[in-house]
Amino acid sequence: VKYYSSKNIFSMSLQVYFGRWLIEGSPYVVLIDVAFTAWSLDRWKSELWELCDIGVPWFDREANDAVLFGFLTAWLLGEYVAQSEEPPYVVAHFHEWLAGLGLVLCRHRQLPVATIFTTHATLLGRYLCAGNVDFYNNLAEFNVDKEAGDRQIYHRYCLERAAAHCAHVFTTVSQITAIEAEHLLKRKPDVVTPNGLNVKKFSAVHEFQNLHAQSKNRIQEFVRGHFYGHLDFNLDKCLFLFIAGRYEFSNKGADLFLEALARLNYLLRVNHSDVTVIAFFIMPARTNNFNVETLKGQAVRKQLWDTAQTVKERFGKKLYESLLVGQLPDVSKMLDKEDFTIMKRAIFIIFHPEFLSSTSPLLPMDYEEFVRGCHLGVFPSYYEPWGYTPAECTVMGIPSISTNLSGFGCFMEEHIADPTAYGIYILDRRFRGVDESCNQLTSFLFQFCKQSRRQRIIQRNRTERLSDLLDWRYLGRYYISARHMALAKAFPDTYLYEPHDPTSTTGFRYPRPASVPPSPALSRHSSPRHSEAEDNDEDERYDEDLEAEKDRVNIRQPYSMPFKNKLSTANGANGSSDGDASEKN
Repeated sequence: VKYYSSKNIFSMSLQVYFGRWLIEGSPYVVLIDVAFTAWSLDRWKSELWELCDIGVPWFDREANDAVLFGFLTAWLLGEYVAQSEEPPYVVAHFHEWLAGLGLVLCRHRQLPVATIFTTHATLLGRYLCAGNVDFYNNLAEFNVDKEAGDRQIYHRYCLERAAAHCAHVFTTVSQITAIEAEHLLKRKPDVVTPNGLNVKKFSAVHEFQNLHAQSKNRIQEFVRGHFYGHLDFNLDKCLFLFIAGRYEFSNKGADLFLEALARLNYLLRVNHSDVTVIAFFIMPARTNNFNVETLKGQAVRKQLWDTAQTVKERFGKKLYESLLVGQLPDVSKMLDKEDFTIMKRAIFIIFHPEFLSSTSPLLPMDYEEFVRGCHLGVFPSYYEPWGYTPAECTVMGIPSISTNLSGFGCFMEEHIADPTAYGIYILDRRFRGVDESCNQLTSFLFQFCKQSRRQRIIQRNRTERLSDLLDWRYLGRYYISARHMALAKAFPDTYLYEPHDPTSTTGFRYPRPASVPPSPALSRHSSPRHSEAEDNDEDERYDEDLEAEKDRVNIRQPYSMPFKNKLSTANGANGSSDGDASEKN
């Protein structure tokens, strides 16, 4: 666990630790040791059955932990409000079904706590999509009890649904998941709370283009080793594409990506393109060890590099000695027989593999560095309630492909007039068949391959400027709104919440960039162009500073919360409707 200070504050029948998380802001955290009270599991499961008619099977360890955590959370909140000197106004926010039981118990025990429940993806939705069903066209038709029972998750589903119905405020992370929750959990979310990022963590101001180049060079080194002996393509004309996420082959769109790559390969060949595309699948899967041939390639690459460095030093020394005596060097004599012997030995080698662990680094880069070094992230997911992977690409200035079945894709469509111009390609997987969607994805990839280097730089600049859209400083307002709504519902005599609709009209709206011609096709070349001369002689109208300034104008301040403290107003205090003042209550 990542806390730097702890103090055992209860030791009789429960262990609770208090400290701070080792992350930016160092927030306070309370850690509950569920294993310490495992002896109470059977008694609490019996109580759960008596209260809610929910039975948890003995073999489901995750659900057992959820029971322990739920009862302990409700106990902790109950003790806190009971021992407070003045009646506190507590908001408890529960995320996902694993935490939901604590909320149900708070409501059953009538604790003076305002409750919020957020589902980031419904249990049943994830299971149904993994089973290759026509999910979105049949949302209203599913027999949810039967479907959950058939998949042996009925007890989990019941915990999730109970939390959704018991909460004062129910939220989810995107509009597409709100529709799903309404049909599967039988409650329409009160507020949509999109997932944000700590943009400061990723931001590199004007350095992100340099960081892209540095990380791209490291990926190129890996490619040199991986394709050792078959490196018959120009690395300077390579595009690095990647997909990342859980190893859910269909849910994450890996199947569609593979088919689109095959079609892209055909288009590049028939159009005689000199572009080479290298695709990375970054998905954790069961494995025992690294492939020996892969390791051999990396070892050979490193040995070749070390050899070249040795020969370079010898050459430099001879050149220096020749210049010292005032003679122009005879280049043909600068490399002697020993130098050629060294180089021959590096190519024709015998490799002796040593024992390797599963953590031996083939590509010594962390995920953030890897993303920065790629040209395009491809995430054609069928089921993606939000989508952190394309969001992370955006804040690092890397264009991405997502879908209109992902929360991220729908969010960007709402806030950007022409997402493609900003490097946000949104694939239609909701209203098109699989083959049509694959053709659209292939078209996106092919058009991207036809861009010049300068066009890609311009697009990365635009992509990175969207970072503010995904910053918690902006998206946190939705959470504040949910908390205010919960306080008003839990304590109606004290708090008042005026309903409103926090749509894009109160936040961002990026128009089409001024430098992009009216027709998107006109901003693309009919064939790939990559020469440096052409890159420096583009006729596309573009002024980075001017465009950035226009985008900043479109960034509006978050709205003020329509929220009032009734008691403060009644007592003649200066009532405030802003988030900071009301949060103090």
